[in-house]
Amino acid sequence: MFQNKKTSIIILTYNNINYNQICLESIRKYTTLGTYEIIIVDNNSSDGTREWLKEQTDIKLILNDENLGFPKGCNLGINAAEKDNDILVLNNDTKATPRWLDNLKACLYSNEKIGAVAAITNNCSNYQAINVPYTDIEDMIDFADKNNISNSEMWEEKSRLVAFCMLIKREVINKVGTFDERFTPGNFEDDDLCMRIVDAGYKLMVCNDSFIHHFGSTSFKSDYAKFNNILKTNAHKFEEKWGFNSNSESLLKFDIINRINEPIEKKLNILEFNCGLGSTLLKLKYMYPNAMLYGIEPNRNVAKISEKIIETITQDFEENYTMNFKESKINFFDYIIIGNKLQFSKDPWKLLTELKKYLKPDGYIIATIPNLMHYSVIKGLLKGTFIYNHDSILNPKCTKFFTLPDIQKIFEECGYINPYIFHYSREISQEDNNFLDQICDIVGSNMKGFFMSYQYVAKFQNNTFIDTQT
Repeated sequence: MFQNKKTSIIILTYNNINYNQICLESIRKYTTLGTYEIIIVDNNSSDGTREWLKEQTDIKLILNDENLGFPKGCNLGINAAEKDNDILVLNNDTKATPRWLDNLKACLYSNEKIGAVAAITNNCSNYQAINVPYTDIEDMIDFADKNNISNSEMWEEKSRLVAFCMLIKREVINKVGTFDERFTPGNFEDDDLCMRIVDAGYKLMVCNDSFIHHFGSTSFKSDYAKFNNILKTNAHKFEEKWGFNSNSESLLKFDIINRINEPIEKKLNILEFNCGLGSTLLKLKYMYPNAMLYGIEPNRNVAKISEKIIETITQDFEENYTMNFKESKINFFDYIIIGNKLQFSKDPWKLLTELKKYLKPDGYIIATIPNLMHYSVIKGLLKGTFIYNHDSILNPKCTKFFTLPDIQKIFEECGYINPYIFHYSREISQEDNNFLDQICDIVGSNMKGFFMSYQYVAKFQNNTFIDTQT
């Protein structure tokens, strides 16, 4: 039983004594006695933290004579942990809440394939932060107490986790190792560990039923320039090791996600081109638990990880317009998400036509398409620049470009119906608005909307369903 499994809570400290005190006091208050040990690794604090830590009788304390950074410090803590304990890495600028650890453990041990889990919070990247109703930390506990009711329907699979509060099975640590110290002083070491966990065949989960408060990156706040330099350096180290950028390959495409509206219980078959690490598909799986996920990912380094999460193929569909999944996918998909593939296609008409046979008779295709008529493109052209302007909404590698009428025409010519085209625009400056008014003086004021949209998300339905009814 997971209730009997002990947890070693690893906390690094470097000054910020007030946060350190809040963190430890909250753990003692809201964590079942006897189910955990606390290991503090202090990275040479100078604000009284070390002296205060020496007074604490219920912790294991490691005092470093220099700041070793996050990965090395965590590894010292992990190595000092009881050998059978699971490992929970916790930031010192957090405040624990009722049932926080119990709920994490319930998810972690609900399936032998789950290797690590993480909490949600008010301040975090990787979509692990939620909007909170409280404005005062004193009101936070009431909110967390209501949120932290163990519920398996609130467990969400992810392609990576942020280690501000991350619980890892001991067997996983033993199998994949600890943090890679090349990422010292910190950042991307958690992404790297997550990739190793997934590559070893385990799942990563976010527990939306375990909320803790996170004050947020206190160790780096004093020097943002240094922080940004470390981010860039370690992002490069990660790419050298894995062959891709973990941030860009795990972005959630909400413009796509929001275009799928189905009954929650419906069994959906969803395919995504350029699926990355599968993050968007996993979000759809969380929304539609009976969905089956499939991906096409041309980057073999990315696909090596994503294929452990979803069924993934790496082939270029446009080479022979086939899909080499384990089983035939003819008339199979409810949704095919092609993203920006139209702009890079050698023959968009043939691409759309060939995809129809893989859609169910009433299935949908969804594409994201930048607007060639956006005022910024027109303005750039008038100044002598086009796609090579670094501020352009157009990708320099695009080979095809579309306006709104073009989008409607190409889908209709390829046999799609029931268009849903969603327009995305931003606020513009007064200067740009004056520019638009001058353009509209020439082409007509009714055209202003065509210049305002920087991107369209086009959702069209396969017309085979209609044809079979006639």
